[in-house]
Amino acid sequence: MGCCSSASSAAQSSKREWKPLEDRSCTDIPWLLLFILFCIGMGFICGFSIATGAAARLVSGYDSYGNICGQKNTKLEAIPNSGMDHTQRKYVFFLDPCNLDLINRKIKSVALCVAACPRQELKTLSDVQKFAEINGSALCSYNLKPSEYTTSPKSSVLCPKLPVPASAPIPFFHRCAPVNISCYAKFAEALITFVSDNSVLHRLISGVMTSKEIILGLCLLSLVLSMILMVIIRYISRVLVWILTILVILGSLGTGVLWWLYAKQRRSPKETVTPEQLQIAEDNLRALLIYAISATVFTVILFLIMLVMRKRVALTIALFHVAGKVFIHLPLLVFQPFWTFFALVLFWVYWIMTLLFLGTTGSPVQNEQGFVEFKISGPLQYMWWYHVVGLIWISEFILACQQMTVAGAVVTYYFTRDKRNLPFTPILASVNRLIRYHLGTVAKGSFIITLVKIPRMILMYIHSQLKGKENACARCVLKSCICCLWCLEKCLNYLNQNAYTATAINSTNFCTSAKDAFVILVENALRVATINTVGDFMLFLGKVLIVCSTGLAGIMLLNYQQDYTVWVLPLIIVCLFAFLVAHCFLSIYEMVVDVLFLCFAIDTKYNDGSPGREFYMDKVLMEFVENSRKAMKEAGKGGVADSRELKPMASGASSA
Repeated sequence: MGCCSSASSAAQSSKREWKPLEDRSCTDIPWLLLFILFCIGMGFICGFSIATGAAARLVSGYDSYGNICGQKNTKLEAIPNSGMDHTQRKYVFFLDPCNLDLINRKIKSVALCVAACPRQELKTLSDVQKFAEINGSALCSYNLKPSEYTTSPKSSVLCPKLPVPASAPIPFFHRCAPVNISCYAKFAEALITFVSDNSVLHRLISGVMTSKEIILGLCLLSLVLSMILMVIIRYISRVLVWILTILVILGSLGTGVLWWLYAKQRRSPKETVTPEQLQIAEDNLRALLIYAISATVFTVILFLIMLVMRKRVALTIALFHVAGKVFIHLPLLVFQPFWTFFALVLFWVYWIMTLLFLGTTGSPVQNEQGFVEFKISGPLQYMWWYHVVGLIWISEFILACQQMTVAGAVVTYYFTRDKRNLPFTPILASVNRLIRYHLGTVAKGSFIITLVKIPRMILMYIHSQLKGKENACARCVLKSCICCLWCLEKCLNYLNQNAYTATAINSTNFCTSAKDAFVILVENALRVATINTVGDFMLFLGKVLIVCSTGLAGIMLLNYQQDYTVWVLPLIIVCLFAFLVAHCFLSIYEMVVDVLFLCFAIDTKYNDGSPGREFYMDKVLMEFVENSRKAMKEAGKGGVADSRELKPMASGASSA
């Protein structure tokens, strides 16, 4: 953070008073201008790709000779079959649609423009010829007439691979795609490199297809459980920590259920089943054993953590209680992840579309096979690097806008003494302040995260490309660098979030806010550790509770269904979905608790409850401060070694 102020200005900054919600002014304007210029560059890339005809080639499709389907084309020099009139041929048809090139991410097949896709399977050349006569859609090369399909010796090369699978046009993209997804079985098997036996992959896929109704029902169950947990957080947050603890302990009893199911399946007779069913039963039994061992290890770790942290939950309970009140006064906070997700999806769709445009832009070039490919030459061929950086920076910018919005709303709630004077919609008021004053700060914070993410992604790419080729020392160095960058990214993310909170309080620039927040966090390192361990751990337990409940229900349902299918993959899909749903709901609550803690730390540092220096905090937090002071005095008299955990932060007020 080289842009931070000099030592003299820093000294002045350390002496200035915190005046929450005052002195609104624009922050980090140069970074906002830089971000706007960067976005203009992203728009230029999209406009360039569209202007060079990439949009038409992407949407309408083109054949292997450079002709765009559905329109008249101009002749390309030295390229046969180019410049054809395809006004009546609107769809792209591949002679061998199942031949996929994983390295170059394309179909290794001759592409033709046809009038219609074959809706039914064509088993012989006679069927292909009949289809051309009835529908007027020639599926063989342009050099071969339909009457020659069954007589020409070149038919085996110029006609599609038999049998021609039934296909249908992809909506909006005019490509004939096989209806039966088994056409891409080899592609899936190549992607899933950890499966050495293809029969295992087929059993996994069949398990997903057979259990799709159960998977959908379990995903719905995880959504309902997440909503119920949010209700619990909002209305009974005072006892939330203990409720979660009790529920997780009760949920750990599911470990016994897993061992019981494992023992029952192991003793069940298998004389009446087929060999294939026996293999599936053995796979399920092995999966049950893995689940039972994992649940046992997790339960042991859980109880150990509970024993260590049982005395450090007082401040966490108080913050959770106030966070529940925040959600009551600011109910729109619950929907904040949905708006952020919607904005991210819109940007990702735009980014992917532009990337596809870039893949079809450029000048026509004849490859070794004599077919046409579109490639960009010169400096413009590196535009996709700029595009990748834009993906990271703008995505981080959107996430940072959510953090600043939540921080602004919670700060407004905390530092408003009379809650009846809150804005009608604090969330919209926070968005308004973000747009008017703090977009530059958000742009700068997100750019710092981008600077850390890009090297980590490059190192991960190098590590994947060198897998099996590098020596042990190089592999260790690469993994260490990746791990260090990941840790740095997490630390910067946490510091950025607190910097946004400081900006929302005092309307200072990013560097000043980050410095102030860092000083506060260092002064209260013990409490920061407690909140991040106890509070975040309890919210993590909430996520685990939802995942375990959904997973246990899935095991019970999948275990007793009649069909013999491998339900490992369906269960993994359900558990991942349940965790993502729970994370979306509880991540906002976690953010609110972190913002409240920084506000609480600042409040107790600069105020002591005396006239003229009254606390802004809620009564519950005031009770915690008073109890901490009493406990500190008693501990001082009794010499209790653990008294420093209850030391209040008001001691910093004297030096303010």
